[in-house]
Amino acid sequence: MKRIMVTGGAGFIGSNFIRYELDQYPDVRIVNFDKLTYAGNLENLKDIDETRYTFVQGDIADADAVRQALDGCDAVVNFAAETHVDRSIMAASDFIATNVTGVYNIVEAAHQLGLERVLHVSTDEVYGSIEEGSFKETDRPNPRNPYSASKASGELIGLSHFITFGTPVVITRGSNTYGPYQYPEKVLPLFVTNAIDDEPLPLYKGGEHNVRDWLYVEDHCSGIDCALRNGTPGEVYNVAGGNERENIVLTRKILSLLGKSEDLIKLVKDRPGHDRRYSIDPAKLGQLGWKSKMDWDEGIARTVGWYRDNEWWWRKIKSGEFLEYYNRQYGNR
Repeated sequence: MKRIMVTGGAGFIGSNFIRYELDQYPDVRIVNFDKLTYAGNLENLKDIDETRYTFVQGDIADADAVRQALDGCDAVVNFAAETHVDRSIMAASDFIATNVTGVYNIVEAAHQLGLERVLHVSTDEVYGSIEEGSFKETDRPNPRNPYSASKASGELIGLSHFITFGTPVVITRGSNTYGPYQYPEKVLPLFVTNAIDDEPLPLYKGGEHNVRDWLYVEDHCSGIDCALRNGTPGEVYNVAGGNERENIVLTRKILSLLGKSEDLIKLVKDRPGHDRRYSIDPAKLGQLGWKSKMDWDEGIARTVGWYRDNEWWWRKIKSGEFLEYYNRQYGNR
């Protein structure tokens, strides 16, 4: 694979994946196809090697644009998605357009052009909540909010294309990912940046003991890369961090690292249908040689430090569209 198109490459995981590929493979060239919605930010990639990188602005919901950008590529990795559960509860139409129709456009174009591989990046949230144990890839998805339902639908589109046409689709399901360049609507960068400014940390009441498995973004990228290059078409691979923590534990850890008081914690009305616990088993991907490397304490400290040291990146984001969303989401809670 010499030329890889990365959709959503100006977003959080997508931009980190581009960095990872360019660092790991000196002969790889990247085409970054991104619509540049509110969470897309080309400053995430401002210091990369542009001699092996091309940016194309476009929407995966536009079939013609997808096919044109894919022409000449060997593979595509699809990060492009609407990803925030709270936004999907407010309005789900964009999630359907991007996470379902967009996936169809990608696999259809890949089939027509004869690509070597289509890697579709999905989420552990398609499984729903689990009280004990961990989900395996053979467990039946049970999405419980509009976001996860749209992601599960996109998976089915991809897998059906493999079964029907032989399109070489591989799917990864990642757990809660954290690290640099994450848009501050998500809990970790939101809480870090709020705490830096001594603003309240809006923690869902009733969800403070919910459990998430935390996966450092570079580990997620290496897992996706492993599945891309070594996975079997038509298969699904879990990518897990092995770092399950309650939301309140994460919140207290952030405050401790910043030397801030727990008085900043503000319990707010819980999210409708809030899943209690996510947990996935990555043993299948482990059989291909992958494992997560980042220790949770080190990863959280490194991430908090990045946001503390890079206010230039997030301060301009936390205005305009973000501020409107934030007030709409938390203003009456």
